[in-house]
Amino acid sequence: METLETQVAVLGGGPGGYAAAFLAADLGKKVVLIEKESRLGGVCLNRGCMPSKALLHAVETIHEARLSEVRGIEFDDPKVDLDKLRSWKDGILNKLGGGLAFLAKKRGVDVVQGTGRFAGADCLEVETAGGAKAIRFEQAIVATGSRSFTPESLSLDHPHVMTSRQALELEDISERLLVIGGGYIGMELGFVYAGLGSKVTVIEELNAILSGTDADLIKPVVDMARKRFDEIRTGARVASLSAAVDRIQVVSNDASGEHRTELYDRVLVSVGRRPNSANLGLENTGVEIDDDGFLKTDTQQRTSAANIYAIGDVTTGPMLAHKAHKDARRAVESICGEGEPDVNIAIPAVVFTDPEVAWCGLTEAEAIATGVEFQISKFPWAASGRALTLDRPDGLTKLVIDPETERILGVGMVGRGAGELIAEAALAIEMDATALDLATTVHPHPTLSETLKEAAEAYYGTATHTLVKPTTTARTPGSNQKA
Repeated sequence: METLETQVAVLGGGPGGYAAAFLAADLGKKVVLIEKESRLGGVCLNRGCMPSKALLHAVETIHEARLSEVRGIEFDDPKVDLDKLRSWKDGILNKLGGGLAFLAKKRGVDVVQGTGRFAGADCLEVETAGGAKAIRFEQAIVATGSRSFTPESLSLDHPHVMTSRQALELEDISERLLVIGGGYIGMELGFVYAGLGSKVTVIEELNAILSGTDADLIKPVVDMARKRFDEIRTGARVASLSAAVDRIQVVSNDASGEHRTELYDRVLVSVGRRPNSANLGLENTGVEIDDDGFLKTDTQQRTSAANIYAIGDVTTGPMLAHKAHKDARRAVESICGEGEPDVNIAIPAVVFTDPEVAWCGLTEAEAIATGVEFQISKFPWAASGRALTLDRPDGLTKLVIDPETERILGVGMVGRGAGELIAEAALAIEMDATALDLATTVHPHPTLSETLKEAAEAYYGTATHTLVKPTTTARTPGSNQKA
């Protein structure tokens, strides 16, 4: 068996894994990156974030064309060529994957394609197309990500029952599509397929879609989904799936207890994800795993094995690519003896529905649940000139504010492009900015970013484009007194 010696071995080439490998190489470490797929990027690039956003953009152009009639601009009904659409989407993924391969080579990262398994606390065995390799390391980083979860009751081996992976392949646009699960993946793909012509039904077992997100931020998404989808059922449960010739028979119970048996052309099961921690040989390392399959780590991403770190979806916390990227930097800096571990960092979240929903820091629901003292300040996008010029006044920006210090504890947004705006909120929270800091920062006009400024001004009752009573009388934006 061929043996490679390295300082840092990274198991998994997703957004956390390749970020860790690249940074370690930048800091002078010899790095081996093990990835089982032929293309780096993991689920995010190949079967998640990137293909779904490409398709959402394509669908958005269809709706923009239809809505342009009110502006005096009319188009013929669009014709969708699935082969071309699929090829365009795949071309984006190839460009991104090729870019990562180029960056790995230029950095001197040794990429080994194969399936890795720990043989011990200092050795990985990798099965490659050319045979097995042993990789001896000083430190290792586990970045194996997560996978779609399908409950046993919904497990049906049938080509018309899909996970998000199959749904993004766009094999066809079925007449009737059932989406089981109203989380962010189910809702995003629901908008994709509805935009391409499917009659979409969403069944969510909880009492609201995008559960856990503040209700006032979800309302515009629900309103839009009810226009574009065939039906949304919350508080409902799918009991079973079975094959019915070329369709799927679905037995469900709705919130009122009504029993239904229906036929759908395709079913998308989107009820959550699970960490990829099994079959990694972790029992040979001393790495501890919790009851849900997540690797236990400290504030530096170190596991119970001192020289093995874990990052991203295989650890607890939000399953987000940018969270994995932050984990990667923390782990590599620890390996290289640089920096102090960040704790309680602000991790923004974005749901790319229509409209988009984004939040960062403490949500109103979390503040209520945990008993944190807070005040809310809001600015409706119906009062935003830029939102009106985009024909998208269906947005809202809200701030969660500490009433004693006026620090911004959290920000929530819903509206077109909310995902592009939330980074300012993340910076404000990280920098311990106050509402006054945000209110007195000049924002360009006319932009959607002004809604953050005006939400902060509304806290003092001085927002230019809306009339609200002040939440506080401690100071005003014109006083130039900053906390």
